[in-house]
Amino acid sequence: METITPEMAYSLLLQEADRIRLLIQNQQNRQCISQCKAFEEVVDTQMYGLSRQIAFATTLGVISSQTGHQLLSELEQDLNVLYTDVYEEQKLVEGKEG
Repeated sequence: METITPEMAYSLLLQEADRIRLLIQNQQNRQCISQCKAFEEVVDTQMYGLSRQIAFATTLGVISSQTGHQLLSELEQDLNVLYTDVYEEQKLVEGKEG
């Protein structure tokens, strides 16, 4: 069995965070992001899953609690920026239509 290093664990968690970022970035229907509760629930579920993976890695001692919190915080900030961009785009579209 291969030994898990802190670098390997962090890399795997970072890949999972990037997958969540891509989930939102690749959503073609911007209106769905801003109005679809199901999509929001999918993102929330993915974030919860990542938080549990981080908690597990922290419990095992392969990453520090601070590193785990930083990873989640950065992802949440990135997602907030993406959501803000979508809402701003939606406002512009509604302003042009109205």
